[in-house]
Amino acid sequence: MEAHHSAARRRLKRDLTEHQTDPKVQHLDSQQPRSNFSAVILQQVSLLNSALSPSVSDRVAVKSAVLFLIKLAKSTVFCLWPLSSLSLCFTLLLNFSVSASLTLAEDLMYAIVSCGGAVPALVRYLESPEAVKDDSDGLTEPYHYEVEKGCAFILGLLAIKPEYQQLIIDAGALPCLVDLLRRHKINTMSRPLIGLLRRVADTINNLAYENTIIRTLVRMEGGIPPLVKLLEFNVTKVQRAAAIALGTLAFNNDDNKNQIVECNALPPLVLMLRSEDPTIHYAAVYVIENLVDSSPDIIKEVLQAGALQPVICLLSSCCSKSQKEAAVLLGQFAATDSDCEVHISQRGAIPPLVDNLKSADAELQEMSAFALGNLAQPTKERVAITLKRLEEKMQGRALKHLIYLMRFAEIGVQRRVAIALAYLCSPRDRKNIFIDNNGLELLMDILESPNVKQKGNASAALHKLAAKASSSVSLFDAAPPSPTPQMYLGEEYVNNAKLSDVTFLIEGRSFYAHRDCLLSSDVFRALLDGSYREREAKQVVIPNIKWDVFELMMRFIYTGTVDVNLDIAKHLLIAADQYLLDDLKHICECVIARDISVENVSIIYEMSEDLNATTLKHACILFMLDKFDKLRSKPWYCRMVRCIVPDIRMFFSTLLIKSHPADSGGS
Repeated sequence: MEAHHSAARRRLKRDLTEHQTDPKVQHLDSQQPRSNFSAVILQQVSLLNSALSPSVSDRVAVKSAVLFLIKLAKSTVFCLWPLSSLSLCFTLLLNFSVSASLTLAEDLMYAIVSCGGAVPALVRYLESPEAVKDDSDGLTEPYHYEVEKGCAFILGLLAIKPEYQQLIIDAGALPCLVDLLRRHKINTMSRPLIGLLRRVADTINNLAYENTIIRTLVRMEGGIPPLVKLLEFNVTKVQRAAAIALGTLAFNNDDNKNQIVECNALPPLVLMLRSEDPTIHYAAVYVIENLVDSSPDIIKEVLQAGALQPVICLLSSCCSKSQKEAAVLLGQFAATDSDCEVHISQRGAIPPLVDNLKSADAELQEMSAFALGNLAQPTKERVAITLKRLEEKMQGRALKHLIYLMRFAEIGVQRRVAIALAYLCSPRDRKNIFIDNNGLELLMDILESPNVKQKGNASAALHKLAAKASSSVSLFDAAPPSPTPQMYLGEEYVNNAKLSDVTFLIEGRSFYAHRDCLLSSDVFRALLDGSYREREAKQVVIPNIKWDVFELMMRFIYTGTVDVNLDIAKHLLIAADQYLLDDLKHICECVIARDISVENVSIIYEMSEDLNATTLKHACILFMLDKFDKLRSKPWYCRMVRCIVPDIRMFFSTLLIKSHPADSGGS
C-alpha cells in the first residue's frame, strides 16, 4: 500500500513539472508541500476565467487546465468512493490509476471545490459554441467538445462526494448538462460528442446518487426524456451510462418512475436485457429493478413489454450482479402478480434459482432464496385464484367422480371430499352434493368428531358453504308478512291525544294511542277487540315494560320503521316477541347480531332460543363456525356444538334448498 502512495506522489510531481511548459501557467516548484496544491489549482481556475474567447489558442489553454484538474480529480476518486456504491462497477471501466492516500485525496478534493471558484468556472465551460475560430487564418472549425467533456468529467468525479453535489447544482450545472444531453439530436454524431454524452450521463448519475432532491430536479429540468433516447444508441458506453443514470433517478421516486415509463423506456430496456454484454444487461436489469420496486402497476407494464423471459435467462448469466438483480426481480414479479408465478415456473426459472442457492456468493444465495420463497408462498390472492380455477373445473365427469368417492369410498376419503366440495362446488351443484348425496351429513359427522382438527376443518367448510350461498340468497330473511293488513298513521300521531281512543299507562305515564293502528299486533288486537276486560277500558295498564321501550315499539307500529341502538335492542326484542311484532323483532335481531363476540355468543344463542329469534340464532351459528379457533378453548364450546347440531343441520338444509338456482324462482 505504501508503494502505491509513493507512486501517486511521484505522478503528481511529474504532472506539476510538465505543466510548467504551458506559457500561461506560472512556475511552481514540484517539491512544494501539499498545502500548496490550492495555489496550483488557483492558477488553473484563473486560466479558465481569463481565456474566455472562442479562439483556438484560448481553447488549447483551457484544455490544458482542464486536463490538469482531471488528473487531480482522478487521484481522489477511489479513496473517497464507498466500495458498496452501485456505480462502482462502471467506474472501474474508466481504468483510473488508484494509489493516492486518503488524506491526500481529501486535500485535493477540497482544494478543487473551494479554491477560486473552480466549480462555477467548470460549469461555465459546459456551454459550448458550435464552432471555434483559428487565430492564424480566421477560419472556423467544427467544435470537438473536449473541454466540455473534461468539465463534465471533473464535475462528475467531484459529485461522488455527497457534500459537493448541491454546490455543483447551485452553480447552475444541471440545465447545462441537460442541454448537452439533447445534442444526441444532431444528425452527424462525432466520436467526441459520443464521449461527451457518456460523461454527462455519468455526471447526472453521480449528482443524483443518494440525493432525493436532485433526482426530482433532474426530472423538472427535463433530463429524463433525452436519457431515455440515449438507450437506443448503438454505442455501448453511452447506453450503459444512460441506463445507470435512469436507474438512479428511478430509485424511490414514483414521479420519475412514471415519466421514464411514459417516455417509452421499456422496449429498449428489454432489448438491453438480451444483450450479450454483461455491462449492458446489468444496467438494464438495474433500471427495471428500481422501476418496479413498490410499483405493482409498473410491474404489469414491464411484464407486458416482454421482460420476463430475458430476466429468467439472466439467472444463468456470467455476471453475478445481473444474476442477483434478476432473482430479486422475479421475486417481486411473483409477489405482485399471481398469474406470473405460473409463467415463471413454466419458463424454467426454478432450476437456475436452485443452482444459485449453491453459489459461493452469499448475496446471490439470499436473493435466489427470496425469489423461490415468493414463488412457493401461498398468498391469499394466489390461493383464491387457484380455488377459482378448481371451481371452474369442478363439473362434468370430474364432479361425478368426486360424488362417487364421497358416497362409496372409505369414510376418511368421503369426509375429505365433502370438505373440498364445500369450497369448490358451483351454486347449481350445492343441493345435489350436500342434500341429495348426503354431503351435509358427512360435514355434520365431522363437526361432532372428538378430533379438534377435524372439527375445525368442518367448521371452516360449513362457514365457507354458507358464505358462498349468501351470494344468491340472503342469509337472514326478513320477517314473514303479517296476515293482518298494516295501517300506519304516521309520526305525528305517536303519543298524540288527538282522536285517541285508548290510553296506556306505563310506569305511571300516559301514552295516547288509536285502536285502529294497533291491529298490526295480534296481541293488541286480541287485547282491545277480544273478550278481555281492557276492551271497554279507556286506560290500559302495561306492566313489566319500560317507557322508552314501549315508546319505540309504538313508534314502529305507527310508522313501520324505527332506529334501534344496541343498548335498548335486547329489551325491545323481548317486547316485540311478546306483542308478536315480527318485523320489529327482526330489526332487533340484526342489531344484536352485530354485537356477537367470543365472550357473549353463548348467552346470545340462549336468548335466541328463548325468544324464538331465528335470525339471531343463525347469526350465532355462523359466528361459532367462523371463530372455531378462538372458541374451541372455551369449556362450554364442544358441549354446546353437540347440542345445536340439529339447528345447524336445519339451517343449512333450508339455506341450500333456497339458494339452489332451479328452485329460487319458487322460493
